[in-house]
Amino acid sequence: MRIVELLIDEEAALSGIEAISIVDKPAIDEKFIALKSEKKIQLAEVDAEKKILMGAALVPDKNIFRQDEEDGYYIYFSKDTVRQASELFLVRGNQNKSTLEHQADLHGLSVVESWIIEDELHDKSRKYGMDLPLGTWMVSMKVNNDDVWENYVKTGLVSGFSIEGYFTDSIDLSSDLISEEDATEILVKVKEFVQSKLSE
Repeated sequence: MRIVELLIDEEAALSGIEAISIVDKPAIDEKFIALKSEKKIQLAEVDAEKKILMGAALVPDKNIFRQDEEDGYYIYFSKDTVRQASELFLVRGNQNKSTLEHQADLHGLSVVESWIIEDELHDKSRKYGMDLPLGTWMVSMKVNNDDVWENYVKTGLVSGFSIEGYFTDSIDLSSDLISEEDATEILVKVKEFVQSKLSE
């Protein structure tokens, strides 16, 4: 089965992640958790909900199955591309763009934290019981939308994040395409052809 690495072309008008969607079944198979505020000593001693979601936006080197009109294949993102995507997302000011199941635009949702997991033991995600690989892009999203919080988050209708964006394909890494021996033979023939043309 084909395995395709997705890359970001920063020179392209449409590239990188445009929005983060809250979905029932995230492609990366990582669910978010809903955070509630810890008890604080306040005038009214109110324990109000923070209404913040935390979870993985992109996990590096994780094969994600996709199906097109012809066949099924896998895509993945390298650690470098995950970091690039996370940075470009903020640089382009997309932290207030979100959708529901990649369909309906949502208002009142904002990414308020964004980081790459760099420490297996002391990352903030570990505090909340998440065991994600190094290089994972984590986000915390503030939900200032009561309808979304009450009817989708609290009811469990959405369970994770899913990115929306534009990427380019790298060289296909499928084992059923060209073998290393065939590739070497083709390169030798190309080299011989080029040398013959240069000597004319």
